Amino acid sequence: MSDINDHERVNDILLGPLERPALQWLAAHMPAWMTPDILTGIGTFGAILIAVSYWLTNYSEWFLWLASLGFVINWFGDSLDGTLARFRKIERPKYGFFIDHTVDALNETIIFLGFGLSPYLSFEIACLALIGYLLMSVLVYVSTAVSGVFKISYGKLGPTEIRAIAILFNAFIFFFGNPSINLPTGRTTIIDLAVLIVALALFFIFIGSSFQQARQLAKEDV
Repeated sequence: MSDINDHERVNDILLGPLERPALQWLAAHMPAWMTPDILTGIGTFGAILIAVSYWLTNYSEWFLWLASLGFVINWFGDSLDGTLARFRKIERPKYGFFIDHTVDALNETIIFLGFGLSPYLSFEIACLALIGYLLMSVLVYVSTAVSGVFKISYGKLGPTEIRAIAILFNAFIFFFGNPSINLPTGRTTIIDLAVLIVALALFFIFIGSSFQQARQLAKEDV
């Protein structure tokens, strides 16, 4: 098993060239009282705001914009906490890894369940997408433990891109609604279909990546 202090971080995301300098600038300009733990709390606040906003869309579609603001707040806290710790050289590798990723799992659960309580996505498909996301999280953490490589991006997509896609979804719903479509299996909505496709993609990536990792480890353990 790898030492957590020696983990190689791989975050090769599409928005990386924009995100990395932005996070470094933010870390350099944070007030002294701002700490990584406070930022983690801000990220959780953002997740709660997203969930509550999605639930409130049962009363008005304008709350979609508040949900999008929640995604920005969640990104700010979740992405900046580790960057700030590294910038100030106050890393606590074991504590940081544990808190960051247990809180991430809680935040994602809150967000997906909140989306499922909106009038735009069926609760069953929201739960299926949540399972897929959590399976990918398990894959990342187990792979990190056995290989020492902390890979949080697949196919140029990571948490930042997922948030950006969610904000685009919100804008699409606000301006165009959630049109229904007929499929051979029955009638569904655009958002239900889109999220179902994402959920199935996560399942396939999990299975394929797990199989590939298992084959590699089997060769190494001979």
